[in-house]
Amino acid sequence: MEGLDNRIPTGSKVLDAMLNGGYEKDVITTIYGPAGSGKTVLCLLCSINIARGGKKVVYVDSEGGFSLERMKQICSHISQDYKKILDSIIFLRPTSFSDQKNSFEKLKGIVNDKIGLIVVDTIAMLYRLELGKSEEVHEVNRELGRQISYLTEIARNKGIPVLITNQVYTDFDDKNKVNIVGGDILKYSSKCLIELQITPNNNRRLILKKHRSIAEQKELLFKIVEGGIIGTSESKGFKLF
Repeated sequence: MEGLDNRIPTGSKVLDAMLNGGYEKDVITTIYGPAGSGKTVLCLLCSINIARGGKKVVYVDSEGGFSLERMKQICSHISQDYKKILDSIIFLRPTSFSDQKNSFEKLKGIVNDKIGLIVVDTIAMLYRLELGKSEEVHEVNRELGRQISYLTEIARNKGIPVLITNQVYTDFDDKNKVNIVGGDILKYSSKCLIELQITPNNNRRLILKKHRSIAEQKELLFKIVEGGIIGTSESKGFKLF
């Protein structure tokens, strides 16, 4: 499946332009970056856009990052009643890695043609907590792989886009190297990888690290504002879309 029919708008015109129409429907898109880089904002923008279009959103909030006040701000800027938007969002709030597994298993019974988006914000927190208390690292990784496979199956078979946020950590031997939590499990399962960075001017840089039909390393500079995000330009050489 190619073209605009296989994409959903991101909720941001500049990001839609960069992604040739938006996020692809039948794949997992993973957005990763440090705390405060804008991962949850991008999830909110897309969720609001899907809800205002008449579809429902399943929002898996594993670390309590969803902000009702932030949603109100964004909705007010696009003249949307946040209560109507909220009514279109189904929240799942796992508090342990096993809860997260159960949440993803429940998705198979929840998803139907009324669901337009699945958000997992974030995939990493409960996984990291489980790693910290378990001696069976390989088993925890296998379980993460199973959980991701649930999401992949839904995206492929139902054509429902899955938007995942993920945390990062720096390499002990190379402080400039950024790694995503879950490593290859997330890299191979995600057909679209988006890295977010915080720039020296406290704006944000979005870098497309992987995509099926768009050149890698494409960049977007943006600023987080009350109504969502706006494109910006910090210096020559950076691309603005």
